[in-house]
Amino acid sequence: MTHINTSSNYDFEALMPGARAAVHTCMAVQADDRVLIFYGTSTERIGRALAHVASQNNATTAALCLDDFASRPLTQMPLALQQRIVEFAPTVTFYAASSEPGELAFRHTLTILLYHTTNPRHAHMPGITEAIMQEGMAVDYQQVHDLTLQVADILRQAHRIHVTNPKGTDVVAEFAPQYKWIPSHSFYHNHGDWGNLPEGEVYTCPATVEGTVVADVLGDYFSEAYGLLDDPVSFVIANSRGVDIQCANQQLLNELTAYLDSDPNSRRVGEFAIGTNIGLTRLIGNLLQDEKYPGMHIAFGNPYGPVTGADWVATTHIDVIPSRCTIDVDGRRLMTDGVFAADVLTGVTSTHDN
Repeated sequence: MTHINTSSNYDFEALMPGARAAVHTCMAVQADDRVLIFYGTSTERIGRALAHVASQNNATTAALCLDDFASRPLTQMPLALQQRIVEFAPTVTFYAASSEPGELAFRHTLTILLYHTTNPRHAHMPGITEAIMQEGMAVDYQQVHDLTLQVADILRQAHRIHVTNPKGTDVVAEFAPQYKWIPSHSFYHNHGDWGNLPEGEVYTCPATVEGTVVADVLGDYFSEAYGLLDDPVSFVIANSRGVDIQCANQQLLNELTAYLDSDPNSRRVGEFAIGTNIGLTRLIGNLLQDEKYPGMHIAFGNPYGPVTGADWVATTHIDVIPSRCTIDVDGRRLMTDGVFAADVLTGVTSTHDN
């Protein structure tokens, strides 16, 4: 097992508020936990910061550099990595590594392995950066938790949601009762709990989607490759499928088209979500944080059937994120120009003590 230096004299003080929020508030690491951190060469400082905070709680802590097991991107689970995981038997895990092209299947295999090994509390952070640790992870997570649950209560009753924005987004989604809304509220304190960090969204698989979404950020590896888009991408959606895609960046358009044609269901809308992290003030061009920004996003591909109840599958999943959304839920104004309505925020507490 690779143990990384967690001494306090290592220069990662700027990452400490985010690391403490992740370890203490979100994952509730205790002295009897066994904490295993997966990191990459580009995220070693983040791995050190998480390990340092976990060690301060007297938890048994270790970390593995993915690049030590095989060349990135990892397209399958290395046997040596699998053996290390089984040997360590973690109760809490953090995946704090970059998001590489083609690694979606590997990350899926990893989470399945964790589930069948010890089913730990898992913080999934693909694409994490030091900037995100200092911004998206350093917010008031009690506030994010409370708002997420409040928004989830509203959305569980939703039949029809209409979303617009100044760049041309105008899309209507309808929902079926058999598909569950999942609140990603940031508190993963019980055995087997799983979530992304930074956190804050409510999502489901929609029954139908029609209209246009103009995106400023794309998911999967496009996020790391292109960041905040200079040229937004317009998706025309008919019968819940992306039927026409337009972008002035021809290279991006070619790559995106190939991605969306790689699986029979790659163009099908598999996710509809509302971001609830009101500590965020801007899109930064990184999916891990931007999908939690207050607003709406959708994803083409995998509908996460085991949790949403969707009865179809896809090997791909790409989020598309518009900005400055105005959202109406069955005629009720949920958000205007990216700001939640006052009545939605009622009762949301603020106890920022990270």
